[in-house]
Amino acid sequence: MKRLMIVAAAMLAAACQPLPAQDGPPPAGGEVVKDIDTTDVPPPVRVPESAAAECEARGGKMLPQGRMQTLQCVITYADAGRRCTDGDQCQGDCRLADVAAAPRAGAAAVGQCHATNSRFGCYTPVEDGKAGATICVD
Repeated sequence: MKRLMIVAAAMLAAACQPLPAQDGPPPAGGEVVKDIDTTDVPPPVRVPESAAAECEARGGKMLPQGRMQTLQCVITYADAGRRCTDGDQCQGDCRLADVAAAPRAGAAAVGQCHATNSRFGCYTPVEDGKAGATICVD
């Protein structure tokens, strides 16, 4: 019975996968029929070439960020992972690497310089050698 449930779950998961994109002309002898109503689907977000070029010039990449997957310029910092006790010691923020093991807010803490300028995800900031409250940004 357990195997049957696992097989059924796997089949349902496989059925939810999107169809592969078809490039080129339609198959011989027929036309391509779309079975999905796309009237309510918004067009993909286009980033102006100037914004993408400016981001690249700053050493970043346009990447989808947050729950809305908005394209933003994400810059990787050279001091990523270096030990710190304050954000002033880093190009970005000083954060605890393991949110699950974070001490209570106000406790002494040593963090690491954050890898990028992205503000999304869960993190515990470290300022003046003390852990702040854990923050989760979608």
